[in-house]
Amino acid sequence: MSYNAIAEMALDSDLINRTAACAATEGVTMHPVSWAAERMWQIAASPGWGAAYAYAVQTGKERPGLAEDVVTDAQILAAVQPLATAWVAENSPTDGGA
Repeated sequence: MSYNAIAEMALDSDLINRTAACAATEGVTMHPVSWAAERMWQIAASPGWGAAYAYAVQTGKERPGLAEDVVTDAQILAAVQPLATAWVAENSPTDGGA
């Protein structure tokens, strides 16, 4: 794990946008890009992400946050799902009559 890589990932606009797209598919309907950006430090610290991102940077990978072979969509989904589920539960309108 590299703290530098985690810091770079947390600010990588490509990775933030991919995370936001995932969040939107998981029910985060209000400002998914802001939602993702606010949680990127936690998400970027997911196991294995730092090493993969650091390797991509070291080997000259252009736009590693956009590369699905660096951080896969499945990895993003696994990190986003529990956070999005909690957000949706907290932000769903309550049915006052039921």
